[in-house]
Amino acid sequence: MAGLVPFNFNPVSTKKSGFDDFYNMLDDFFADPWLNSRRSLARDTFKIDVMEDEAGYVIEAEMPGVKREEIKLDITEGKLTIATMKEENTEQEQEKYIHKERRVCGMSRSIYLKDADEAGIKATLKDGVLRLNVPKIEKAVKSLEIDIE
Repeated sequence: MAGLVPFNFNPVSTKKSGFDDFYNMLDDFFADPWLNSRRSLARDTFKIDVMEDEAGYVIEAEMPGVKREEIKLDITEGKLTIATMKEENTEQEQEKYIHKERRVCGMSRSIYLKDADEAGIKATLKDGVLRLNVPKIEKAVKSLEIDIE
């Protein structure tokens, strides 16, 4: 089975107000298991779905607005990492005044797939959804009956 390890990187979100700990405590106290807390909704990451069958895994990651060149896929010793670094720049020129804003947002998700065939992974990006087909390695037979001639 797969293991999911979320990782978030957002240098802008490091600012904290003096009330964050208090609000987080209230969220935890009044948490409804059927609703997301304010803290989990604020996380800047992409959603993934992992499906498994006998042949392998299918992983779908929602990545709207992310270009193919901005996505990095890596698998090392069964740990598949999907990462993106998006840089947004806006420039507005108005009466000799230039207004610039920059935003850098990195997101990463890791999934442990113990029996993934690393060489057979196929990835496609279509309509903001990254889809990975990960075949499983065929396991060696643990027990085999031997006929005597």
